[in-house]
Amino acid sequence: MNKRLSFRPHLLVAGLFAAGIGMPMAALASTGHDHGHGHGQAHAPSAKTMADGVVKKVDRQAGRVTISHGPLPNGMPAMTMVFKPLDAEWLGRLREGEKIRFTAEDRQGVMTLTQFETIK
Repeated sequence: MNKRLSFRPHLLVAGLFAAGIGMPMAALASTGHDHGHGHGQAHAPSAKTMADGVVKKVDRQAGRVTISHGPLPNGMPAMTMVFKPLDAEWLGRLREGEKIRFTAEDRQGVMTLTQFETIK
């Protein structure tokens, strides 16, 4: 049987990473993502990984908060967008017009507010 070999780029990339040609494993391990492990809280970020924002709207019924923010550490430009809080209880602590520092990440296609603190 004469099978034709096909090029599979995803296998090439996986092989390069396995061979150490891609991003070093230490760099992968230090990306700061908790991948859902632990107690549902993100790792405590340093001040430079948090973004500044202003709470524009708190929608307790829909379970989301709208934040106007500067550029995010993941490269997202400044904009106003909706986030789902990691903990629904946070909706009772966030106030419209309040300045915050926060972290967020994409969790299964949903931008999730993973940590915040009020700026005084």
